[in-house]
Amino acid sequence: MLTPEDRKLLKIIAKDCRLTPEELSLQTGLSAEYIKKRIKDWEKEKIIAGYQPVINWERTGEEKVSALIEVRVLPQRGYGFDKIAKRLQKFPEIKSLMLMSGGYDLALLIEGKTMQDVALFVAEKLAPLEHIQSTATHFVLRRYKQDGVELLGEEETLQRLVISP
Repeated sequence: MLTPEDRKLLKIIAKDCRLTPEELSLQTGLSAEYIKKRIKDWEKEKIIAGYQPVINWERTGEEKVSALIEVRVLPQRGYGFDKIAKRLQKFPEIKSLMLMSGGYDLALLIEGKTMQDVALFVAEKLAPLEHIQSTATHFVLRRYKQDGVELLGEEETLQRLVISP
């Protein structure tokens, strides 16, 4: 169970994981030693599952295509969706995998170099898997915000053409 102080600490770490235990101590009033121990425990328990920067790949000029794939799955007796999810999470192309409510069961965020790479992944690796009933692919055209971080700068207000009658 998390204390209110632990929740505050996690929220600060989620905003900037580069802060040192000493800097976190100043912001929370907790001792640096306590913070080091909590972080170590949270990493072991997978409460903190990783540390990743948010990179705006559009600004790097690197070719990357992302797609959101909706997947309908036939759940397995005794396992539900967990067994297929464990199998899917092994694919390096899949960056996020979530169980959903609504019209489909799983949502996958995948990345490839080209649209054809993404299409081939779906056709050759994903769709043929046992228990996959159907897929729907939605290509990401532009990211405006990711993981709580705004990706458009102030200077980048989008200009729309005026259409006159």
